[in-house]
Amino acid sequence: MSTATLPGEGSVSVRLWLDGGNDGKAIRRAEVATRRPRAVAALVGRKAEEAVRLAPLLFSLCGSAQGLAVARACEAALGIDATPHETARALLTDAEALDSHGWQAVVEWPARLGAPPRPAALRDLRAAVSAIMPTLYPARDGLRPGGGVLRPDTAALQDILVRITGWLGTTVFAGPPPQDADDLARWAAGGGSDAARLASRLLSPDLAGWGACGTPLLAERSPLWYATALSGNPSFAATPRYKDAPALTGPLERQVDHPLVVSVTERFGDGLARLFAARLADLEELPRRMEAAIADLRPADPATAGSSRPGEGCGVAETARGRLAHWLRLDGDGRLAEARMVAPTDWNFAADGPLARGLAGAEVRDRDDAVDRARLLVAMLDPCVACGIEVHE
Repeated sequence: MSTATLPGEGSVSVRLWLDGGNDGKAIRRAEVATRRPRAVAALVGRKAEEAVRLAPLLFSLCGSAQGLAVARACEAALGIDATPHETARALLTDAEALDSHGWQAVVEWPARLGAPPRPAALRDLRAAVSAIMPTLYPARDGLRPGGGVLRPDTAALQDILVRITGWLGTTVFAGPPPQDADDLARWAAGGGSDAARLASRLLSPDLAGWGACGTPLLAERSPLWYATALSGNPSFAATPRYKDAPALTGPLERQVDHPLVVSVTERFGDGLARLFAARLADLEELPRRMEAAIADLRPADPATAGSSRPGEGCGVAETARGRLAHWLRLDGDGRLAEARMVAPTDWNFAADGPLARGLAGAEVRDRDDAVDRARLLVAMLDPCVACGIEVHE
């Protein structure tokens, strides 16, 4: 049995059973199980503002997105219209997604090449990303129901974006981002960054189409849809379904129409190359979205409750890993009586979700190759918790 584990809160466990002889094997069966953190239960009994402050501490990997999803859910339950803050909120979550992708590019992707991680390379990116909140909200009160005192410093934000795009151009792309499959192959052959070297590996004939899962993309964005699903079925959070089937969320769903993703899909089909192309496309598109958001920013004051009777509500936010939703119900005192969430890992690492489907039936050379390939697919789907892999023959 081969096994590998990482520390973290919650976990994903992958168990693979191989069939075959000396001339090659296949994964006969793949079992994926997710042990979900129970941190959302810590929100129950809290006042709305307290719950929003607590959420980023409970879910630190995507703290801004978690806080904003809870804030939006509280706003829906309290009748607060925070529309004037949505552009600033999108800027915060896009920057956080870039930070998360950046961590993958200098820590996880080198590991998949057998190279040492380079966390120190994140210093400049994280300094730029952390400067965005006070540049939008001088009192750092952007993560609260109704929003804070929004006073954007456009010139400073544009300078921050220049620093972020400079980091991407130097550390990830080492030049212009690739725009199609041929461009990707040339970029990969140049080997100018860890990302390019990983692309070279993933474009190899035996890996480019490996891990194809054929899972539908999670196109639903409506908070009302998630509210209905989460409130009506307590088990939905653990076993989410979209149109009665598992679904994939994340960069591929967001970037499926990007020219690079379309070209790579036409060339290699589903699988590792397509998933990686979607991550590169996300890294290229996020700064563009941030630039448009900066241009649209306007000052705004905190919004106040429009109804006197608390109810229930749902908030949705995007993370690097995919779509996140929080549903909650407030009691008569304005405290959370119930709280449920569905996170990207719940979709992508479901028992019959994209990872399980991509592994089942896939060809491998031996048990070590099975672990290595499974690690690549896990990295492309990017769980927010530890992942352990066991292989049985």
